[in-house]
Amino acid sequence: MGHAGMAATAVRYLRSVGAPTVAEPVEALPRPDLRAVADDERVPVDAAEFRRVLGNFASGVTVVTAPKAEHESGPAGFACQSFAALSLDPPLVAFMVGRTSTTWPRIARAGVCCVNVLGAGQGELCRGFAVRGGDKFAGVGYDEAPYSSAPRLTDAAAWIDCAIHAVHTGGDHLIVVGRVHALGASDGDGEPLLFHRGRFL
Repeated sequence: MGHAGMAATAVRYLRSVGAPTVAEPVEALPRPDLRAVADDERVPVDAAEFRRVLGNFASGVTVVTAPKAEHESGPAGFACQSFAALSLDPPLVAFMVGRTSTTWPRIARAGVCCVNVLGAGQGELCRGFAVRGGDKFAGVGYDEAPYSSAPRLTDAAAWIDCAIHAVHTGGDHLIVVGRVHALGASDGDGEPLLFHRGRFL
């Protein structure tokens, strides 16, 4: 049974015993300020070895986008491989972003985002969103996601349209929880874009 099936079974059980499965609306947690990692937070693990070992875990690849703000020249977006489904009821997803990211503050100010799941053959598109500065959307096809109005990339394998629900600190990264308001997937059965040992598969 997959994760979604197990979650659905758990929800059915909770409902059968009269337990609440949907929480009342809650205020999103305050968004932590970006800051440098203090010396006392560091552990004696070599960064290169950490990357080498964790690189053995293959992950999917996404591009997280936010709509253009009034004072900005265009929408925001960054490549993200740290993405996961978090909860079925209520529908939540999570992604991780570095505290030093220059794109995250723009997404945080928007309060909404669209997670675009990339398919095989979109490696170059991903690389374009993995760099700092410049117009990441130059030559990129997209329309507006229905809830957030954030860019929904053309030919993405799937898209998840969210409100920023909560943000937690996680070392040199932030853990962002999104409340899903709309989502969809392409009709095709194409292969996903995977990242493994520093390269796309």
